[in-house]
Amino acid sequence: MFSRLKIFTGNANVELANEVAKYAGIPLGDAEVFKFSNDNIFVKINENVRGADTFILQPTCYPVNDNLMELLIMIDALKRASARNINCVIPSFGYARSDKKDQPRVPITAKLVADLLTTAGASRVIAMDLHSDQIQGFFNIPVDHLYSAPIFVRYLTANHDLSNAVVVSPDTGGTARARAIAKRLNCSLAIGDKRRLGNDDKAEVLNIIGDVENKTAILYDDIIDTGGSLAKMSKALMDRGAKKVYAACAHGVLSGNAIENLEGSPIEKLYITNSIPLSPEKKKCKKIVQLSIAELLAIAIKKIHIEESLSNLFR
Repeated sequence: MFSRLKIFTGNANVELANEVAKYAGIPLGDAEVFKFSNDNIFVKINENVRGADTFILQPTCYPVNDNLMELLIMIDALKRASARNINCVIPSFGYARSDKKDQPRVPITAKLVADLLTTAGASRVIAMDLHSDQIQGFFNIPVDHLYSAPIFVRYLTANHDLSNAVVVSPDTGGTARARAIAKRLNCSLAIGDKRRLGNDDKAEVLNIIGDVENKTAILYDDIIDTGGSLAKMSKALMDRGAKKVYAACAHGVLSGNAIENLEGSPIEKLYITNSIPLSPEKKKCKKIVQLSIAELLAIAIKKIHIEESLSNLFR
């Protein structure tokens, strides 16, 4: 049944790719992906893929442009090697926050990336926790949008007393996301009202809508980048009487002074997935707990291959 299923990876997150292949019970495909001394990327598929159902696991995380180019070139290599399907598994979608024209004379880069993937020859995209649902509509090929919420729900339920917990969305834009996980955890919901002051990492918390006093607050968002917003929100929650603050974010970008911001905040634990690999320095941070999405991705890949529904993965 799975003899024509092949999983390949670039260099973005080899550890996750190996874990996915292990869960799927399929050896990782043999491919060379490296840079020449002139900075050009080279790809060679070292096994027969003619007529195969191929999956490329490659988050377009830091270094975003290198990882994106690796993915595009791998698509082209598989297309020219006569693969039947080329499915792109992109756990973390780079440029996802450039999803609208919110200022004069700016691009919609997420749409551009969608066009590049489609033009290169991708048959399907499997993404996880996209910054906005509208990105699915940027593609003219099927998009399967997976969510890490069930993984967080399972972990939080098993490791925390949630009898007096509140899920907090850092801003109004993430309300639907936070409401969905609050419902699963049977918790109340609060919403942060913040105003950005120019750069993405500078935000001022104006108010918190909802009751957080004497409660365990769980900040829930799709991305933690520099961590400035979450740090300020966690301090605002403590100022308003929260007993403890935890944070859960699907994608741990953790750029710039994120670790410093996290260490200096009241956040006791930051739960993230392994959609983006952690550097050895970041792994030293005792506040960070990384949860694996490998089993989720492996199940999705096998279901897509045998043309089964993915709906039970959202439960």
